[in-house]
Amino acid sequence: MQCFKQLVAGAAIVTLLSMSVSAKAGPGVYTDSYDADIYDYAPVTEVIPVYTDVQVRTPRTQCREEQVAYREPASPAGTLVGGLIGAAIGNNLGSRRHHHRGGATVAGAVVGALVGNQISRTNAPVYYTTEPRCRVVDEFTTRRELVGYDVRYRYNDRSYLTRTDHHPGDSIRVRVAVSPAP
Repeated sequence: MQCFKQLVAGAAIVTLLSMSVSAKAGPGVYTDSYDADIYDYAPVTEVIPVYTDVQVRTPRTQCREEQVAYREPASPAGTLVGGLIGAAIGNNLGSRRHHHRGGATVAGAVVGALVGNQISRTNAPVYYTTEPRCRVVDEFTTRRELVGYDVRYRYNDRSYLTRTDHHPGDSIRVRVAVSPAP
């Protein structure tokens, strides 16, 4: 029985001591689980949102209608007629010189065909049509992004300023540094 009374008395003393320590620290002051840091809450006096401007690139396809000229394909008749005329001229020139008559005929036919083809292409009808011409262009816009909050708060009659990544509300958690006085 004596042992039980001592156990109850000891538990009562431990409870009173712990209440005394927390009463001295004040309401809202607490320590972390390792008793290394002490935290409290300080009233927030001002919160200012902080923004930054971010440039955003958006690729966009830009099209316009453009008039384009097309020439009909050259008629094979021009090439054929030019070749025949060239061959006749080459044959005639070759017979006057009495040598290389076959070579002159072939050369005349080739030159005549080229000239006939060129004349045929130059005189071919032209037609016009409109076609879309597209290209990709970058469009830039500026967007404001919230990067945080400048928070002004008071603790022990002193004013402090910090930046947070979220709105703190009416109070902010602060770490209290305690050191022995000299």
